Amino acid sequence: MNREKLKTLITYLLAERGEKQELSRIGSDAELFRLYRSLVNIRPAAPAEESYLLTEDSFLTELTEEKGITDAAALVPAEKNIYLWKGDITTLRCGAIVNAANSEMTGCYRPCHSCIDNCIHTFAGIRLRYECDRIIRGQKHNEPAGQAKLTPAYDLPADHVIHTVGPIVNGELTDEHRRLLAGCYRSCLETAAENGIESIAFCCISTGVFGYPHYEAAVTAVGTVREYLKSHDIKVIFNVFTDEDHKIYAGLLGQRI
Repeated sequence: MNREKLKTLITYLLAERGEKQELSRIGSDAELFRLYRSLVNIRPAAPAEESYLLTEDSFLTELTEEKGITDAAALVPAEKNIYLWKGDITTLRCGAIVNAANSEMTGCYRPCHSCIDNCIHTFAGIRLRYECDRIIRGQKHNEPAGQAKLTPAYDLPADHVIHTVGPIVNGELTDEHRRLLAGCYRSCLETAAENGIESIAFCCISTGVFGYPHYEAAVTAVGTVREYLKSHDIKVIFNVFTDEDHKIYAGLLGQRI
């Protein structure tokens, strides 16, 4: 991790807020990065100076390379055009990764929160929030569940991010929840196809703070993708991060783990 670049980014973000901090007193790289990530997470959607963006591009690209990039082309299919991969979606090189967004679509504002929305916005860089805000301001309403919006991926190794808002489950799972979740997957696939994207990686939409039961969500995801692939040719990657989700998807796809 390049500490000097990181300090440059932090100094800029603090100055935007009219604040200063003695960064030499922060000993570990992890503490320094946590401060940077927190400032990025709470920063409102806004443009930044070109000097900041160039430094951010360089720093985040180097950081992702240090974590290790996985190329979708190297994955082994579970069945025709369907892949299962357990790992960090922000390190996957493919046509598009899917972000499980909230209805405001500008990312998670909780400092260092572990949700996929926070991770994607953190490692893509601050331009992603600004672009999502531009989309929301342009359509003059929050993003409904079950649809999809395409943006660049900026500093991520993927080419694009496709943002979709999943259903929120409070209590019993209903047919409407299932319909909306299936709509998320179809809308993302259609958006990819319309833009000539040849590979798409799905996170487990709605299964985090949105409360959708993991197994039922996977059943809808796999079923919707299989139906779409009957008439379309696109590489679909189910990205999982936990052992629980890996086991669920492996079972549905007939893989032994």
